[in-house]
Amino acid sequence: MSQAETKPRRIGQQETNMSLDNTSNPGTTARDELVPSRYAVQIGEIEVLVISDGVLPLPTAMLAHDTDPAVRGAWLDDMFLPPDALDWPLNVVVVRSGGQTILVDAGLGLDPALNLPRAGQLVKRLEAAGIDLASVTDVVLTHMHMDHIGGLLVDGVKDRLRPDLRIHVAAAEVKFWEAPDFTHVSMPAGFPDALRAAATRFAEEYRGQLRLFDEEHEVAPGVVVRRTGGHTPGHSVVRLASGGDRLTFAGDAVFAVGFDHPDWHNGFEHDPEEAARVRVRLLTELAATGEQLVATHLPFPSVGRVAVDGDAFRWVPVFWDY
Repeated sequence: MSQAETKPRRIGQQETNMSLDNTSNPGTTARDELVPSRYAVQIGEIEVLVISDGVLPLPTAMLAHDTDPAVRGAWLDDMFLPPDALDWPLNVVVVRSGGQTILVDAGLGLDPALNLPRAGQLVKRLEAAGIDLASVTDVVLTHMHMDHIGGLLVDGVKDRLRPDLRIHVAAAEVKFWEAPDFTHVSMPAGFPDALRAAATRFAEEYRGQLRLFDEEHEVAPGVVVRRTGGHTPGHSVVRLASGGDRLTFAGDAVFAVGFDHPDWHNGFEHDPEEAARVRVRLLTELAATGEQLVATHLPFPSVGRVAVDGDAFRWVPVFWDY
């Protein structure tokens, strides 16, 4: 690693040891990557690093399985996206506040049975960003789908984590995965079994480190996790607030198509009607506050704001800060 990659820099007049220097600059990207995979944001005194876990190729029907294929296809065509299969981004966030280093979600990890080689990049990208797994004090899980917990199940990862690591997750989420209901989802073959197996294994391996909350919990100064439900019963969002700045990590409450069509049902939603209500409430709130939004499956770096556009919404990406 070059000197430019290892030296600390100042972000918003505050020095950091997270090696966030020029994280959006392709010149600091690993040689085998053609695009950046990390991007730094400052929210008051809170340091935020968005990290790409890679991409997850899925059928485009997953964007709206309840919608006429021709209508869905027209939206894809308008967005210059392929009609049949789409690479879904996978984003996680590292937050530093009050002396704590918090990993929000943990990416896909490795599941050879599903043949998803371009996902599960989190561990090596944390290393490339100069973030030691042993420095992580807390993990916040938006929910327990495998693309949010799988990075913690990669061989050898648990041994590199702190023994006093705290994993914050809604109690309703843990309860749900004891007997999960897949009757309202529309997933590719193999995914329900893989999701169930990953959640079961995760609960077994990390049960002693789980810190359960009911509706809302402050993880660190200015870092609050709040249960929304919908996508899964315990699905949660993470709200950051410091010095007048605000950012929400929305997990799977918002997908790219959800701005134009917030009522469309995503194939991974266990309660799609409630998920649509959650999405509308959240987007309405974000449009009113003007705060920044990051979500798991929005195009990297997924940092932007929300505007109201008639009966729907409009995604307004930030200008990259080099």
